Amino acid sequence: MGSMLCPSCRKLISDDEPRCPYCGTMRPGLWGFGPRLQRLFGNRLELVPLITMTCIVLYIVSLGLDLRSAFDAGGFPFGILSPGHNALILLGMTGRGLLQIGHWWTLLTAIYLHGGLLHIFFNLLWIRQLGAFAEEELGPARFFVLFSLSGAAGFALSSLLSPYPSIGASGSVFGLLGAMIAFRRRRGGAGDVMTQQFISWAVLLFALGLFMRGVNNWAHLGGFASGYLFGQRIHGMRERPEGRGMQVLALALLLLTLFGFVASIVTILPEFLSLRGR
Repeated sequence: MGSMLCPSCRKLISDDEPRCPYCGTMRPGLWGFGPRLQRLFGNRLELVPLITMTCIVLYIVSLGLDLRSAFDAGGFPFGILSPGHNALILLGMTGRGLLQIGHWWTLLTAIYLHGGLLHIFFNLLWIRQLGAFAEEELGPARFFVLFSLSGAAGFALSSLLSPYPSIGASGSVFGLLGAMIAFRRRRGGAGDVMTQQFISWAVLLFALGLFMRGVNNWAHLGGFASGYLFGQRIHGMRERPEGRGMQVLALALLLLTLFGFVASIVTILPEFLSLRGR
C-alpha cells in the first residue's frame, strides 16, 4: 500500500482508498494505477518535445519507404522532400476513402505525418511555439487531449467535405490557437497582449491557407472550432489540478494512437509490398 495526492483536492491519501476522505472523490487511486498516472502526467513529462520527435521520426521513415517520391517536388514548394502516397497510407494517412473502409484510427495517426520539408518545418515551429504555452497553462493531460481531439476533429470535417486524403498537425495547431483564445477570453483576458497575439496568428494562418496550394483549410477550421469549444470549458492548472478522468482520457488517446500506427501497418503492409514488387 502506498500514498498519493488526491487528483481533486490534492490531499495526501492512501492509493487504495475507495473514496477520498477529504473531498469524497470516488476511487481516486484507480485500483493502484492512480500514482502511475500522476507520474506519467506529472511535471517531468514534456509532451511537446515528444510530439516533435515523433513527427520527425515518422517523416524520416516515410521518406525512406519511397526514396523516389522523396525527391519529386511535384511543382510546388511544399512538395520538396515529399513522402510517397503509398508510404503515407501505410503509416496512417486519413481521408474519406480510408474512413469508409473502417480505418477510424487514421484520424489520430495522420496528425503526426507530414507531406514535405516545409510542411513539417512550419507545423513543428508552431507546435513548439503554441504547445509549450498550452501545456504550461492547461497541464500535460489536458494539452494532449486538446491536441489529439482537435486534430481528429479537423480531419473528420475535412473527410466529410473533401474527397482528398490528408495529413499533418496543422489541425491540432489551430486547435491550440482556438483553445488559448477561448480560454483566455473566458478568464477575462480578451484584451490582453497575449490573447490579441493569438487572434492575430489565427487570422494570419487562415489567410495564408486561402492562398497557398495544398493546404487543408477544412481541417484548420475543424481544429480551430473544436479547440475553441474545448477552451471555453476547460480549466487551467492555476484554477484546478488535472483530474483523474482527464489523465485516463489522455492515456487512452495515447494508446489508441499507438494502436493506430500498428493497425495501419498490419492492414496495409501486404498491399504496399505487392506494389513495390511490381
